[in-house]
Amino acid sequence: MKNMIYDSSIGEIDLSRLIRLYPAVVVDSNGEVAEMSLEWVNLYGDKVKIVSYVLVFDFTPLHQEEKDKKILEFATKAELFEAMQEVSQFFQE
Repeated sequence: MKNMIYDSSIGEIDLSRLIRLYPAVVVDSNGEVAEMSLEWVNLYGDKVKIVSYVLVFDFTPLHQEEKDKKILEFATKAELFEAMQEVSQFFQE
């Protein structure tokens, strides 16, 4: 079986348990901080302050209330995309 351990800045992440993986942007809108999609930020990003870019590794099974997530945070979109490329390598044949 292929090694599915991603060595990240916050430690090892076991990608074999991954349920959902998605990029997002943390924004500040008048003191309210929220996680938004990259698409949303492309449309409305000029109305908010971008705090950081994140890559969310969600291990939470469907219908489970307690969330099991690991989040990598990046200062730039380029850093986020670089990490996404690294993670995608684990899912290539």
